[in-house]
Amino acid sequence: MIRVVRSPYAEQHVPGAEIWLGTRTPGTEVPKRARVIASALADWPVVEATSHGDEALLAVHDAELVDHLRTIWSRWGDYGVERVVPYLFPTAGMLGDLPLREPFAPHAAAGTYCYDTMTLIGPGTWEAARGAVDVALTCVDLIVTSAVDEPVIYGLTRPPGHHVTRSAYGGSCYLNNAAVAAEALRRAGHERVAIVDIDAHHGNGTQDIFYAREDVLYASVHVDPGAGWFPHYAGFADEVGRGAGVGANLNLPLAPGTEDKRWLDAIMEIVQRVMDFEATAMVLSLGVDAAAEDPESPLEITQDGFYRAAELLGAMGLPTVALQEGGYHLPTLGALVKASLQGLTRC
Repeated sequence: MIRVVRSPYAEQHVPGAEIWLGTRTPGTEVPKRARVIASALADWPVVEATSHGDEALLAVHDAELVDHLRTIWSRWGDYGVERVVPYLFPTAGMLGDLPLREPFAPHAAAGTYCYDTMTLIGPGTWEAARGAVDVALTCVDLIVTSAVDEPVIYGLTRPPGHHVTRSAYGGSCYLNNAAVAAEALRRAGHERVAIVDIDAHHGNGTQDIFYAREDVLYASVHVDPGAGWFPHYAGFADEVGRGAGVGANLNLPLAPGTEDKRWLDAIMEIVQRVMDFEATAMVLSLGVDAAAEDPESPLEITQDGFYRAAELLGAMGLPTVALQEGGYHLPTLGALVKASLQGLTRC
């Protein structure tokens, strides 16, 4: 069985709501997600995440972002709202050639580091997000030290992370767990690491962090942002990397209603790219929100499709850190995650 790494802080983040098109709506990235997944994997061995320093975290995120997330809740004033939510965004359109300054007011600072109104911060958000990073790093520790007969470690990372860029958070994500894991694998001696992202939405943050690097491949299959899906501004097929990173970025956007066959064709294309890249380790951003029942995407993938996709990825035989990203239909979430992990090891 695959070992499952968990953090005791995972459920401390309670977003409370999302602000969508100016309207308060129920949150979808809720604590129950972690409980549902843990319940589905209850018979598998559990490892509690150990505390790690900030070295790998600060290698992929600006220190200013990390400091903001660490302190913003304690600095948040009494504005009559129960969560940190930005209202002002210092975009290039606002500032032009003017310098970006750190505002005095915490309610103004929120928009410096958050790029949407959906990703709220509450009293336990930092602890949960930092705990998810410790989950990712503990998975790397286990992969690096484990025997070859244990090639896959699963991290129940909550909140998820693949939408976090080097300098900003959003998309219900606060710190980029997959990016931290990939960087840690590099520092542990893996010369070339592949990040494979099968979440229904493009991991714009992970792409941003490694876009100009040649040692980390980012490959994603996701619903086409050109069809009106988050993250809207990134995830297009012509985004292939920059500078030394040209060729180390692969986006495979799919039309709504794609279903299993075309999705699995895309997985096969990713497998070939990973093999051509000669990766020595893999980080799997395991989002299962492409599922047919999931309200957050229109890709219509079945549970069998997830098993078969993971089976194709696992057949490469790479040491693999699988980290949880999306998946929001609670009645099927646990079974989807379990099937995917079973596919990775054909068990």
